[in-house]
Amino acid sequence: MSNRHLARTIALQTLFTWDFNGKKKDNLDILIKNNFENFAPDFDDGGFVEGLTKGVIEKADKLDKYIIKYATEWPLDQITTIDRNILRLGAYELLYTEIPPRVAINEAIEIAKSFGGDASSKFINGVLGAIYNDEPEIQKRDNKEEAERKKAEEAKEKEAEEKEPIKETK
Repeated sequence: MSNRHLARTIALQTLFTWDFNGKKKDNLDILIKNNFENFAPDFDDGGFVEGLTKGVIEKADKLDKYIIKYATEWPLDQITTIDRNILRLGAYELLYTEIPPRVAINEAIEIAKSFGGDASSKFINGVLGAIYNDEPEIQKRDNKEEAERKKAEEAKEKEAEEKEPIKETK
């Protein structure tokens, strides 16, 4: 399991507990600390979990509006607590971070496969995919990253060509 995937898992566990226990913000640091102690005692994430968790909670009302808008068949309170928080986490990464959009969506899907029900990953994919498709800024960020990746690949290829010895022909 990658470090970022583990961090997202810990963030999800924290968000689930926060949501399940009435969205109390006063014990958030304790929840994060307990989840680290229970699930990854030697893991140093450089504050990634705290940033995600606090960011999701800070933007929860806005994120919930996106979920309501794009999960049209499901009232927010009827979405399972785990799926609701996977959606919040994925939507937060899509809308408010520099995480590549495809990474944010794929991570949310993988977490849904691990923690959600049988149809959770498809549901999560559908909602986050709809947000992605309807938000040009996210697509611009994705296209920018794709262009940067291609540029880096081309630079590596050019560098490799320049290092290749010149073959003499007879």
